[in-house]
Amino acid sequence: MKLRIFSLAALITAIGLATPAKAENLQHTRQLLSTKQCPKCELSGIGLFSADLSGADLSGANLVGANLSRAKLNGANLSGANLSGAILYGAELNGADLRGANLSGTDLRDAYLFNANLIGTNLTVAYLQGTLGIPQYAGNQDNFYNWAVMEARNDNYQGAIDHYNMALRINPTFAPAVLGRGVARYRLGDERGAAQDANIAGELFKSQGQLQGYEFSQKFIKGMQMAREKPQDGGGDFLSTLGGIATLLMQFMF
Repeated sequence: MKLRIFSLAALITAIGLATPAKAENLQHTRQLLSTKQCPKCELSGIGLFSADLSGADLSGANLVGANLSRAKLNGANLSGANLSGAILYGAELNGADLRGANLSGTDLRDAYLFNANLIGTNLTVAYLQGTLGIPQYAGNQDNFYNWAVMEARNDNYQGAIDHYNMALRINPTFAPAVLGRGVARYRLGDERGAAQDANIAGELFKSQGQLQGYEFSQKFIKGMQMAREKPQDGGGDFLSTLGGIATLLMQFMF
Protein backbone atom coordinates (compact mmCIF):
# COMPACT_ATOMS: atom_id res chain seq x y z
CA MET A 1 0.00 0.00 0.00
CA LYS A 2 1.32 3.40 -0.91
CA LEU A 3 2.22 5.77 1.90
CA ARG A 4 -0.23 8.56 2.53
CA ILE A 5 1.25 11.81 3.72
CA PHE A 6 -0.54 13.50 6.59
CA SER A 7 0.32 16.80 8.22
CA LEU A 8 1.52 16.56 11.79
CA ALA A 9 -1.20 18.90 12.94
CA ALA A 10 -3.92 16.79 11.36
CA LEU A 11 -2.58 13.63 12.93
CA ILE A 12 -2.35 15.13 16.40
CA THR A 13 -5.83 16.64 16.07
CA ALA A 14 -7.26 13.28 15.07
CA ILE A 15 -5.53 11.59 17.98
CA GLY A 16 -6.75 14.25 20.39
CA LEU A 17 -10.33 13.67 19.32
CA ALA A 18 -10.08 9.91 19.52
CA THR A 19 -8.02 9.53 22.72
CA PRO A 20 -8.59 12.02 25.54
CA ALA A 21 -5.28 12.44 27.34
CA LYS A 22 -5.11 11.54 31.01
CA ALA A 23 -3.52 13.87 33.51
CA GLU A 24 0.14 13.32 34.26
CA ASN A 25 0.65 11.11 37.32
CA LEU A 26 3.15 13.01 39.49
CA GLN A 27 4.05 9.92 41.47
CA HIS A 28 4.95 8.13 38.27
CA THR A 29 6.93 11.15 37.09
CA ARG A 30 8.98 11.15 40.28
CA GLN A 31 9.49 7.39 39.97
CA LEU A 32 10.80 7.79 36.43
CA LEU A 33 13.20 10.59 37.31
CA SER A 34 14.56 8.90 40.43
CA THR A 35 14.84 5.30 39.23
CA LYS A 36 14.37 5.31 35.43
CA GLN A 37 12.11 2.31 36.02
CA CYS A 38 8.55 3.13 35.07
CA PRO A 39 6.89 0.34 33.08
CA LYS A 40 3.20 0.91 32.31
CA CYS A 41 3.35 4.32 33.96
CA GLU A 42 0.84 7.11 33.29
CA LEU A 43 2.98 9.87 31.80
CA SER A 44 0.72 11.49 29.22
CA GLY A 45 1.55 15.13 28.62
CA ILE A 46 4.78 14.94 30.62
CA GLY A 47 7.39 17.58 29.80
CA LEU A 48 10.97 16.33 29.93
CA PHE A 49 12.82 18.46 27.41
CA SER A 50 16.46 17.30 27.05
CA ALA A 51 16.07 14.83 29.94
CA ASP A 52 18.62 12.02 30.23
CA LEU A 53 16.54 8.85 30.23
CA SER A 54 19.14 6.58 28.71
CA GLY A 55 18.40 2.96 29.55
CA ALA A 56 15.05 3.80 31.16
CA ASP A 57 12.32 1.16 31.31
CA LEU A 58 9.19 2.76 29.85
CA SER A 59 7.70 -0.41 28.42
CA GLY A 60 3.95 -0.12 28.01
CA ALA A 61 3.95 3.44 29.37
CA ASN A 62 1.33 5.97 28.32
CA LEU A 63 3.28 8.87 26.82
CA VAL A 64 0.51 10.38 24.71
CA GLY A 65 1.33 14.02 23.97
CA ALA A 66 4.54 13.90 26.02
CA ASN A 67 7.27 16.44 25.24
CA LEU A 68 10.56 14.55 25.04
CA SER A 69 12.29 16.90 22.60
CA ARG A 70 16.03 16.30 22.51
CA ALA A 71 15.74 13.76 25.32
CA LYS A 72 18.40 11.08 25.60
CA LEU A 73 16.60 7.75 25.31
CA ASN A 74 19.52 5.67 24.07
CA GLY A 75 18.95 2.04 24.99
CA ALA A 76 15.59 2.83 26.59
CA ASN A 77 12.84 0.22 26.64
CA LEU A 78 9.80 1.75 24.99
CA SER A 79 8.29 -1.49 23.76
CA GLY A 80 4.52 -1.31 23.65
CA ALA A 81 4.56 2.34 24.77
CA ASN A 82 1.87 4.71 23.53
CA LEU A 83 3.76 7.62 21.95
CA SER A 84 0.89 8.94 19.86
CA GLY A 85 1.20 12.69 19.46
CA ALA A 86 4.41 12.72 21.50
CA ILE A 87 7.17 15.16 20.58
CA LEU A 88 10.55 13.49 20.19
CA TYR A 89 12.13 16.19 18.03
CA GLY A 90 15.89 15.68 17.99
CA ALA A 91 15.66 12.88 20.55
CA GLU A 92 18.40 10.27 20.78
CA LEU A 93 16.85 6.82 20.45
CA ASN A 94 19.92 4.89 19.40
CA GLY A 95 19.56 1.27 20.44
CA ALA A 96 16.12 1.91 21.94
CA ASP A 97 13.52 -0.86 22.01
CA LEU A 98 10.42 0.45 20.23
CA ARG A 99 8.84 -2.88 19.39
CA GLY A 100 5.09 -2.50 19.03
CA ALA A 101 5.12 1.14 20.12
CA ASN A 102 2.28 3.37 18.93
CA LEU A 103 3.86 6.12 16.81
CA SER A 104 0.70 7.69 15.40
CA GLY A 105 1.44 11.37 14.88
CA THR A 106 4.71 11.10 16.79
CA ASP A 107 7.12 13.93 15.99
CA LEU A 108 10.43 12.21 15.24
CA ARG A 109 11.94 15.03 13.23
CA ASP A 110 15.75 15.04 13.40
CA ALA A 111 15.65 12.11 15.83
CA TYR A 112 18.34 9.42 15.88
CA LEU A 113 17.21 5.81 15.45
CA PHE A 114 20.47 4.00 14.80
CA ASN A 115 20.24 0.37 15.93
CA ALA A 116 16.77 0.97 17.38
CA ASN A 117 14.41 -2.02 17.37
CA LEU A 118 11.38 -0.97 15.34
CA ILE A 119 9.82 -4.37 14.75
CA GLY A 120 6.04 -4.13 14.86
CA THR A 121 5.96 -0.33 14.63
CA ASN A 122 4.39 1.75 11.86
CA LEU A 123 6.59 4.68 10.90
CA THR A 124 4.33 5.80 8.08
CA VAL A 125 2.06 7.59 10.56
CA ALA A 126 4.94 9.46 12.24
CA TYR A 127 6.57 12.73 11.22
CA LEU A 128 10.07 11.87 10.00
CA GLN A 129 11.68 14.89 8.38
CA GLY A 130 15.43 14.67 8.99
CA THR A 131 15.17 11.44 10.99
CA LEU A 132 18.39 9.42 10.86
CA GLY A 133 19.05 5.71 11.20
CA ILE A 134 15.76 4.23 9.96
CA PRO A 135 16.52 0.53 9.32
CA GLN A 136 15.61 -1.06 6.00
CA TYR A 137 13.10 -3.47 7.53
CA ALA A 138 11.08 -0.57 8.96
CA GLY A 139 9.79 0.47 5.54
CA ASN A 140 9.12 -0.78 2.04
CA GLN A 141 10.17 0.57 -1.35
CA ASP A 142 7.36 3.10 -1.46
CA ASN A 143 7.91 4.29 2.12
CA PHE A 144 11.57 5.11 1.57
CA TYR A 145 10.83 6.69 -1.80
CA ASN A 146 8.14 8.92 -0.33
CA TRP A 147 10.35 9.93 2.58
CA ALA A 148 13.07 10.79 0.06
CA VAL A 149 10.77 13.00 -2.00
CA MET A 150 9.63 14.83 1.13
CA GLU A 151 13.24 15.41 2.24
CA ALA A 152 14.08 16.78 -1.20
CA ARG A 153 11.10 19.15 -1.03
CA ASN A 154 12.59 20.48 2.20
CA ASP A 155 16.01 20.92 0.56
CA ASN A 156 17.56 18.10 2.62
CA TYR A 157 19.19 16.51 -0.41
CA GLN A 158 21.59 14.25 1.48
CA GLY A 159 18.69 12.89 3.51
CA ALA A 160 16.80 12.34 0.26
CA ILE A 161 19.74 10.41 -1.21
CA ASP A 162 19.92 8.20 1.87
CA HIS A 163 16.23 7.29 1.54
CA TYR A 164 16.49 6.79 -2.24
CA ASN A 165 19.39 4.40 -1.60
CA MET A 166 17.27 2.41 0.84
CA ALA A 167 14.44 2.17 -1.70
CA LEU A 168 16.94 0.97 -4.31
CA ARG A 169 18.34 -1.67 -2.00
CA ILE A 170 14.84 -3.11 -1.88
CA ASN A 171 14.24 -2.67 -5.62
CA PRO A 172 17.32 -1.82 -7.71
CA THR A 173 15.17 -1.24 -10.84
CA PHE A 174 12.90 1.40 -9.27
CA ALA A 175 13.46 4.08 -11.92
CA PRO A 176 11.84 7.05 -10.10
CA ALA A 177 14.21 6.56 -7.16
CA VAL A 178 17.23 6.54 -9.48
CA LEU A 179 16.10 9.75 -11.20
CA GLY A 180 15.24 11.40 -7.90
CA ARG A 181 18.66 10.53 -6.53
CA GLY A 182 20.22 12.04 -9.64
CA VAL A 183 18.41 15.34 -9.08
CA ALA A 184 19.46 15.36 -5.42
CA ARG A 185 23.05 14.71 -6.41
CA TYR A 186 22.94 17.57 -8.89
CA ARG A 187 21.60 19.87 -6.16
CA LEU A 188 24.63 18.92 -4.06
CA GLY A 189 27.02 19.71 -6.90
CA ASP A 190 27.70 16.11 -7.96
CA GLU A 191 27.03 16.53 -11.68
CA ARG A 192 28.89 13.35 -12.60
CA GLY A 193 26.79 11.25 -10.25
CA ALA A 194 23.65 13.04 -11.41
CA ALA A 195 24.39 12.29 -15.06
CA GLN A 196 25.09 8.64 -14.26
CA ASP A 197 21.78 8.30 -12.43
CA ALA A 198 19.89 10.12 -15.19
CA ASN A 199 21.25 7.73 -17.82
CA ILE A 200 20.42 4.65 -15.75
CA ALA A 201 16.95 6.00 -14.95
CA GLY A 202 16.31 6.71 -18.62
CA GLU A 203 17.14 3.13 -19.60
CA LEU A 204 14.97 1.75 -16.78
CA PHE A 205 12.03 3.97 -17.68
CA LYS A 206 12.36 2.98 -21.34
CA SER A 207 12.53 -0.74 -20.59
CA GLN A 208 9.51 -0.45 -18.31
CA GLY A 209 7.45 1.42 -20.92
CA GLN A 210 7.30 4.66 -18.92
CA LEU A 211 7.93 7.11 -21.73
CA GLN A 212 7.31 10.26 -19.71
CA GLY A 213 10.01 9.25 -17.26
CA TYR A 214 12.38 8.48 -20.12
CA GLU A 215 11.74 11.88 -21.72
CA PHE A 216 12.38 13.74 -18.47
CA SER A 217 15.59 11.78 -17.94
CA GLN A 218 16.80 12.89 -21.36
CA LYS A 219 15.79 16.49 -20.71
CA PHE A 220 17.67 16.38 -17.43
CA ILE A 221 20.83 15.16 -19.15
CA LYS A 222 20.59 17.82 -21.87
CA GLY A 223 19.74 20.49 -19.33
CA MET A 224 22.82 19.73 -17.26
CA GLN A 225 24.98 19.95 -20.36
CA MET A 226 23.41 23.24 -21.44
CA ALA A 227 23.67 24.73 -17.96
CA ARG A 228 27.36 23.83 -17.93
CA GLU A 229 28.18 25.08 -21.41
CA LYS A 230 25.81 28.05 -21.67
CA PRO A 231 24.58 28.83 -18.17
CA GLN A 232 22.86 32.09 -19.08
CA ASP A 233 21.05 30.66 -22.10
CA GLY A 234 19.95 27.37 -20.54
CA GLY A 235 19.27 28.28 -16.93
CA GLY A 236 15.58 29.11 -17.28
CA ASP A 237 14.76 26.05 -19.36
CA PHE A 238 16.71 23.82 -16.99
CA LEU A 239 14.85 25.10 -13.95
CA SER A 240 11.63 24.34 -15.80
CA THR A 241 12.90 20.82 -16.45
CA LEU A 242 13.74 20.31 -12.78
CA GLY A 243 10.26 21.50 -11.86
CA GLY A 244 8.78 18.99 -14.29
CA ILE A 245 10.88 16.20 -12.80
CA ALA A 246 9.73 17.15 -9.30
CA THR A 247 6.13 16.90 -10.45
CA LEU A 248 6.85 13.56 -12.08
CA LEU A 249 8.44 12.18 -8.92
CA MET A 250 5.46 13.28 -6.85
CA GLN A 251 3.17 11.25 -9.12
CA PHE A 252 4.75 8.04 -7.86
CA MET A 253 3.96 8.82 -4.23
CA PHE A 254 0.32 7.72 -4.26
